[in-house]
Amino acid sequence: MSEPKPPTPTPGDTYKGWLFKWTNYIKGYQRRWFVLSNGLLSYYRTQAEMGHTCRGTINLATANIAVEDSCNFVISNGGAQIYHLKASSEVERQRWITALELAKANAANMQDESDDSGDDCSTLAPVPGQGGGCRNSELQSTLRTLNSKVEDLSTCNDLIVKHGSALQRSLSELEGLRVGADMGEKIRQVTERATLFRITSNAMINACRDFLSLAQSHSKRWQKSLLSERDQRIRLEETLEQLAKQHNHLERAFRGATVLQPSFSNPSLSSKDGPSGKGDASDEDDDNEFFDAMEDPAEFITVPADPKYHRRSGSNISGFSTETGMDDQSYDEVSLASSAESSQPLELEPIRRRRTRIPDKPNYYLNLWSIMKNCIGKELSKIPMPVNFNEPLSMLQRLSEDLEYYELLDKAAKCHNSLEQMCYVAAFTVSSYSTTVHRTGKPFNPLLGETFELDRLRECGYRSLCEQVSHHPPAAAHHAFSEKGWTLRQEITLASKFRGKYLSIMPLGSIQCLFDKSNNHYSWKKVTTTVHNIIVGKLWIDQSGEIDVVNHKTGDRCHLKFAPYSYFSRDVPRKVTGVVTDKDGKAHYVLSGTWDEKMEFSRIMQSSKGENGTEGKQRTVYQTLKAKEIWKKNPLPEGAENMYYFSSLALTLNEPEEGVAPTDSRRRPDQRLMEEGHWDEANAEKQRLEEKQRFARRERERESVKAVTLAEEVVSVDSFNDSALKTDAQESAAAESDISSESTHQDNYQPLWFKKIEEVASGETLHVYKGGYWEAKEQGVWDMCPEIF
Repeated sequence: MSEPKPPTPTPGDTYKGWLFKWTNYIKGYQRRWFVLSNGLLSYYRTQAEMGHTCRGTINLATANIAVEDSCNFVISNGGAQIYHLKASSEVERQRWITALELAKANAANMQDESDDSGDDCSTLAPVPGQGGGCRNSELQSTLRTLNSKVEDLSTCNDLIVKHGSALQRSLSELEGLRVGADMGEKIRQVTERATLFRITSNAMINACRDFLSLAQSHSKRWQKSLLSERDQRIRLEETLEQLAKQHNHLERAFRGATVLQPSFSNPSLSSKDGPSGKGDASDEDDDNEFFDAMEDPAEFITVPADPKYHRRSGSNISGFSTETGMDDQSYDEVSLASSAESSQPLELEPIRRRRTRIPDKPNYYLNLWSIMKNCIGKELSKIPMPVNFNEPLSMLQRLSEDLEYYELLDKAAKCHNSLEQMCYVAAFTVSSYSTTVHRTGKPFNPLLGETFELDRLRECGYRSLCEQVSHHPPAAAHHAFSEKGWTLRQEITLASKFRGKYLSIMPLGSIQCLFDKSNNHYSWKKVTTTVHNIIVGKLWIDQSGEIDVVNHKTGDRCHLKFAPYSYFSRDVPRKVTGVVTDKDGKAHYVLSGTWDEKMEFSRIMQSSKGENGTEGKQRTVYQTLKAKEIWKKNPLPEGAENMYYFSSLALTLNEPEEGVAPTDSRRRPDQRLMEEGHWDEANAEKQRLEEKQRFARRERERESVKAVTLAEEVVSVDSFNDSALKTDAQESAAAESDISSESTHQDNYQPLWFKKIEEVASGETLHVYKGGYWEAKEQGVWDMCPEIF
C-alpha cells in the first residue's frame, strides 16, 4: 500500500502521500491522504476527495512538530488541533518531517512579511489583475534585499574570523621575536593584517547598519498590517457569532417551541469549553466516538403562558391554588421571589479571617500511561496512586463542599409551601456539582476513622461533621445541622471503574434533608460522574443521570435529568431540567439550567399533550410564567487555575485550626505536604499511612479470629459436658454463636461518632450522628480518638 517515495522536497514544492492518522480508541490509526501546500497540511480519506471534501487542515505557520518514535510524530497548533500521525517507515517519516519543517519556516516568513505592500499600492489606482502583482513584487524585492544583506553579514563574519585569526598569530609570533634583522618584516605583516581586519570590521558594521535601517523602515508597515489582520479576524468572529445566533433563532422558530427558557440561549453557555480529545473537532464525524452519540429528546417543552396569567392580584399571595385561574398567577412569582430577597443571609462578623490563597500547584510531569496501563478494570480505591493525580483535600472535605450554597436550604426552611420548598431543595442538589466542573484532581481517600469538622456556626449558622465509617468498601458519613431549622445527612460509598479512556464514579447511598418547622423529610441520590481523556488529551468532567428528590411526608417529587454531553446536541452543555409534581403527579414547577452556572424555575399554569417527538413519544407542553433565577454559581477566586480550581470555601477547608480532633483531615501529613508543594515527601508519607492502615486492619482481623476461636472452644466444652441435657435454648445460642463467628471474621470496626440505623421514612440503612463530638471539642478531651496519622 505504500506509495513511491518522492525525493526530499524543496520549500516551494507541494508534498503528497499516505499517512496513518489517529482517530479514536475504537478504530485506532486510519489511512489518510495528506497534501502539504502553501504552508497548509490538509488530509482526505482518498485521493478522489481532493476535489470536493477536505477532512481537516492545519496551518503550519504556528504549529509545533514533535517526533515521538521511529515512525510516529505529532502536529499541533496550541491545543485546538492535534494530529497524531504515523508513517510507514522511518525514512518516510523523515521525509515528511523535512518537508513540514521547510514548509513551516516558509509559512512563518511569509506570515511575518505579508500585507506590507498594501500601503504602497493603496495610493495608486487599482488596475484589474495587477493589485496582487504589486504586493507580490514588492514582497519579493524586500525578501531579496534582506537575503542579500544577510549574505553580506555572513561573508563579513567569515572574513573577520579569518583575518582575526591571522592577526592573532602574527602578534604571537611578534612577541616571541628578539630584536634583529627580521623585526621590520614582521611589523609590516602585522600592519597589513591589522589593516585587513579594520577594513573587514568596517564592512561588517556598515552591513549591519544597512540591515538595521532596512528592517526599521519596514517594521512600521508590518505592525500596521498585523493590526489590520487582527481587526479583520475579530470582525469575522463577531459576524460568525451573529450568524450562529440567527441560525439558532430561526431553527427554534421553525420548530414552534423552545426546549429551554429564552434566558438559556445565552451564547456564553453554549461556547463553554467542550471536551478535547486526542483528535481535533474538525475530524470526520464517524471516526470520532463521543460519550453520547445521539441527542436525547426532551420529555417536555415549555411555552410562555397566556398573558392573563401575568396579571397581578392581591389575593392568594402566599397560598397555592389547585385550580388554574386568575388568582393562581399570584403564585409564587411573588412568593418565591420575595423569599429569595428576604432570606438573604445576614452579614455577620466572622470569628476569624479565612485564607484566600494556597501555594500554587507545582508543574510536575508524570507519565500517566505507565501507571494506568496495569490498572484497567480494577477498583479505583485499590490502585496505589501518587499524589500527582490528587488535590490537597480529602473526600470528607469534598463532601463538606456540598454546603457551598447552604443559603438555599436556609431559604427552603422559611417556605410555607412544600412545593416551593422542593424547588430550593432541588436547586441545592444541583448546586453541589458546580464545584466539580474544573476539578479533575482526585481527593485523598480518607483513612478509617478519619474525621473532618466544618464549624461555621457564628458565620453561617451551621456545623458539619464527616467521618470515614468503613474502609472496604470506602464509606463516609456526613451530618450537618443549622440554626435556621434544617439538618442534612448523607452516607456515600463510591464505586469507581477505570475503563481505559475514561473513569466512571458511581456514588452509592442517599442524601437526606429534614426541616424542623414543617417536618418535611427529603431524600435523593447522586448522579454518575465521568472523567474523560484519562490517558491522552485534556481531562474534562461530565455529570449524567437522573435524580428523584422525594418528600416522604407529602409525596411531592422532583425529577431532575442531567443530560450527558453530546457533540451532536443543539442544547447548551451540562444541561439540567426538572419537573416538580405533587403526590397525584400534577406538575407545578419547571426547573431548567446548567449544573455549572445557574438554575431557573417557572410556574406551570397549564399543561397539555403536545406533538410526538422522536421515537414516537408524545411530549408534554407546559405553559409557564416567566422564568426566575433561583441559584447562580459564585465566581471562582482570582488565580483559581493555579490553585486546583478551588472555590472560596474549598480554599479554607484545609486551613489549620486549633482545637480540632487529632483525626481531623487538616492534621493529615501527606495532604499538608502536597498543599505546600513537597510532592515527593507527600508520596512517601502517603505510602506510610496506607501501610499503617493495612497493618491496623490485619490486627483487628487477627483479634476477631482469636475471639471466634475462643468462643468456639467454650461452646465445644459445654456441648461435650452437657450433650445429654442440651436444650432448645442452647441450640439457639449455638446458632447465634455461629452467626457471630461469621460476622466477627469481618472487620469489626465501630465508628466513633456515627451509628448505623434503618431510616423508617426512606427505608434505607445508613450511619447517623449519635452525638458527643462538639461536647468533646468544648472540653478538649480527645482520649477516645484512635491514632491514625
